[in-house]
Amino acid sequence: MIIQIDSREKARAITRIVAEFDRQGIRHPVSKLMVGDYMNYDNPRLIIDRKQNLTELCSNVCGQHERFRAELIRAMENEIKLIILCEHGDGIRCLEDVIWWDNPRGTKRVKGPGGWRSVETKAMQGDVLYKVLCTMRRKYGVEFLFCEKQETGRRIIKLLKESK
Repeated sequence: MIIQIDSREKARAITRIVAEFDRQGIRHPVSKLMVGDYMNYDNPRLIIDRKQNLTELCSNVCGQHERFRAELIRAMENEIKLIILCEHGDGIRCLEDVIWWDNPRGTKRVKGPGGWRSVETKAMQGDVLYKVLCTMRRKYGVEFLFCEKQETGRRIIKLLKESK
């Protein structure tokens, strides 16, 4: 098995993943992918896009919506099944668990008369993010999966092996 890693993946962020590939004897050349981050040469029609947590995924969906949507459309137009693998942990094991996620950017500390206090922001919370992700799944055929950081490498290998 040979897994291509997108060249835009930061080496520091994927040391565990690369170590797992090495441990299992999987070659892993690095070069730019059209979409996503990981592709098995045996099936270039399935690609995995790794997100480090729900905060990053939320940022992609909100702040970088057009870029993210364009990637989903590019995958769909090229008949690529795209899986977003989010390394969140903390009890988030499936898409439905996202409903209960509390966005850490949902509050911020501000200093005012009388000292510091927490105030709510307009950051997207889990219930709204869940609805957005369900819409994207329905419209673009993208799949959202979740794992713990320490299992990401094994999960990528398993998903890409099963796709043959």
